[in-house]
Amino acid sequence: MKYVDEFRRGDVARGIAKHIAGLVDPAREYRLMEFCGGHTHAIARYGLTGLLPSNIRLIHGPGCPVCVLPIGRIDSAIELVLQHQVILCTYGDTLRVPASNRMSLYKARAEGGDVRVIYSTSDALRIARENPDRQVVFFGIGFETTTPPTAMALKTAKTEGQKNFSVFCNHVLTPPAMQHLLSAGDAVELDGFIGPSHVSTVIGSDPYQAVAKQYRKPVVIAGFEPLDVLQATAMLVEDINHGRDGVSTQFTRAVTPEGNQKARSVVMETMMLRDTFEWRGLGQVPHSALAIHPDYADFDAEQRFALPYRHVPDHKACECGAILRGQKQPSDCKVFGIVCTPDNPLGSCMVSSEGACAAHYHYGRFVKSPTQTSVEEGA
Repeated sequence: MKYVDEFRRGDVARGIAKHIAGLVDPAREYRLMEFCGGHTHAIARYGLTGLLPSNIRLIHGPGCPVCVLPIGRIDSAIELVLQHQVILCTYGDTLRVPASNRMSLYKARAEGGDVRVIYSTSDALRIARENPDRQVVFFGIGFETTTPPTAMALKTAKTEGQKNFSVFCNHVLTPPAMQHLLSAGDAVELDGFIGPSHVSTVIGSDPYQAVAKQYRKPVVIAGFEPLDVLQATAMLVEDINHGRDGVSTQFTRAVTPEGNQKARSVVMETMMLRDTFEWRGLGQVPHSALAIHPDYADFDAEQRFALPYRHVPDHKACECGAILRGQKQPSDCKVFGIVCTPDNPLGSCMVSSEGACAAHYHYGRFVKSPTQTSVEEGA
């Protein structure tokens, strides 16, 4: 497949790995966090850890929107369905996220709730038009990547004068989360970040500059193919060796310093920064999420249905919080692969395909040695 296969060539991967081996200082450790679950998935699927020198440690980050969504927000979505009897439109990966009292949106649907899986916000607007006598709520989650489509849905609903459509907004932001990871009292020690490319196609590379400069940690924005991740790793090692703390872009195919101005503009028109927002595993993170702008308050489900904020602690046996903070690996969790599996997830990291636990379960749980590799052979 053109534009994909060339970024998965095993011979090129081994060449980059050999280059990295020549770059590293054997007297030190390199602790690199891949922020996004897409990177975690690529690392696990293609066995990239086994290609790297043993003193490079790749640490999973919190960059999976389903994983970081706190239980209380899932409870609110279930309340919308079962108590307010709305049609809840959501992306499929939220259905099985565990909520309070062993509930989930999937179980709420089994109890008669009207939960519909959609593929775009246009689907949610269409459902609202087709059901003028029902309230339709779009469950908006995701990082900056999925925020513009939600913003466009708000603009369209306002233009059309939709009276039965609203958004339950749970969109979160990447740079504040990076800052929180570095400033927390129990923060894991990091030397640099592999930054997310899809987010950066929207916001650009400039928003990471403040994090890189304040904490003197280099950020390299990378694509999600295995060669992207390896090249970004090489760039980070060079930055660390030379004491550089700026922002670089490996994914020059689509990321610019300023990002997508049209997308950013529509988001700024329809949404505003929250003072604080709870992330699963990270707790309250200041200025890390978006709420609906007062000009679009008629389409804000939190206001329309008076949804209260609620904090719900995670399952006691689940280590998702520590895994999302980079403090533990999936295999450190006592219930990983035993009680908690993709078919019966206890924690959010096992639900989403981008979750660290799901990636490790599918591709790494039987790996005994870091020398095993599985990058596909190229031409």
